Amino acid sequence: MNPNAVFTPKESANTRCRAAARRWLPALFAMACLISPARAEEQKPTTGSVVVLPVKGPVTEARFFFLRRALKDAEAVAASAIILDMDTPGGDLKATEKIVQMLTNSPVPSFTYVNTNAGSAGALIALGTSKIMMAPISAIGAAAPVAGSGQEIPETMNAKIVSYFSGYFRSVAQKNGYHPELVDGFMNLDKEVKIGGEVINPKGSLLTLSAQEASRDIAGKPLLASGIADDIPAVAVACGLDPDRIIRIEPSGFETAAQWITMLAPLLLLGGVMGAWLEFKAPGFGAAGVLAGICFLLFFGGHYIAGLTGFEMIALFVLGVVFILLEFLFFPGVVVLALGGTIMVVVALFFSMADFYPAQPIKISFEMFRTPMLNLSLAIGGSVLGIALLGRMLPSMPFLRGLFLSSKMPEGSSAKIVTELGTASAIAPGDSGKAVTILRPAGRAKIGSEMFDVITSGEFLEADTPVEVLAVSASSIVVGRAAAEAGSSSAPAAHK
Repeated sequence: MNPNAVFTPKESANTRCRAAARRWLPALFAMACLISPARAEEQKPTTGSVVVLPVKGPVTEARFFFLRRALKDAEAVAASAIILDMDTPGGDLKATEKIVQMLTNSPVPSFTYVNTNAGSAGALIALGTSKIMMAPISAIGAAAPVAGSGQEIPETMNAKIVSYFSGYFRSVAQKNGYHPELVDGFMNLDKEVKIGGEVINPKGSLLTLSAQEASRDIAGKPLLASGIADDIPAVAVACGLDPDRIIRIEPSGFETAAQWITMLAPLLLLGGVMGAWLEFKAPGFGAAGVLAGICFLLFFGGHYIAGLTGFEMIALFVLGVVFILLEFLFFPGVVVLALGGTIMVVVALFFSMADFYPAQPIKISFEMFRTPMLNLSLAIGGSVLGIALLGRMLPSMPFLRGLFLSSKMPEGSSAKIVTELGTASAIAPGDSGKAVTILRPAGRAKIGSEMFDVITSGEFLEADTPVEVLAVSASSIVVGRAAAEAGSSSAPAAHK
């Protein structure tokens, strides 16, 4: 093989990595800065806080995301209690089930203040808390399932839904000390509700209770609510909590967006990986680095708002990327850095999609890891396929051809090389320069008036040693000691 063959490289590997790093390091810093404002204006719960969470408007998956994020924050600092400030006409039954399960599993006690409506799904969520308090003018009940459009569900399907969920919520009510018969009154038109021999709700109608009706005593205990309170501090006192420790956390407003982001997680991961590959392949194409940064920012930001991840996983991801860059930039060949960084990145991405609660024991199950495994598998598989296709197709596109290395020999004795500063230069075997750093065997040299990453054929050269370009290959500029310097260094040995 001709040692002087030239393969028109765009730049050396180290130069590509340095140019990519100039975009990635600020982008990684911006990631943490852009995600953190979502919490900047929130009151932070501390140990012993009484955390008030509004449940206003329809119960949706986005509302579940907000409550999950806030509950995890409360668990992490051992808050004394959570109070749901409720005013809802109802909402999605699946989201309701998730919220109730989350509240009943949490070690942090939860209470509901009906202010002023707990209709349908709101009534069922209230049954998942330890105590219910009512505003002076308020109501709770009427939880019959309806279609998303508000229309009635076909009879057979309705019977199945009512049968299953009335059984589920009866067990929830019984666990928290409420009359389980009330669930049938809330959900089932075909049942008469009797408690202590008294008919609470006749067959053919859905049960709805006013504040006064819900808080009256029957069969030796309140029918449903523990009492009536004028405001949240009064609720705290009635529940044995310190009203001076009350803080309120509001939704960020991005929960609906987070719902879509978590659904599109595989596509965001795919975009991030593909963008990062393109950026390291050809860092002059800055749009790829921007795309990767945006995809990873949306991924982590959306999963944070959704209550799935915290800053720990974001920090682990950033640290992993830094390790990978250190491997390429400063310690090439030290495989442990790149390997460790890659493991940290994958672990951060995986566990950012897993639903853990700080104060609850980790229950390892397929259900917990199904979504992370599926999303990550789709992203990795798609990335491998996409990189293979891009590597094959893009070099043939005229406007992107310059991003990829060509295997054709150029005409003439020199090739265009991009220096670490990004400027074009023509160098050829025989050009001379001087080593700027120690070449052992890789380092930097000044050839002409420009700086390049170079490598020797194996010898170690001290800084300031005159060098000569021996060959230009697809990934490196090979240099050796300049002929005049080599001759002068060997002359004394010959004289002897």
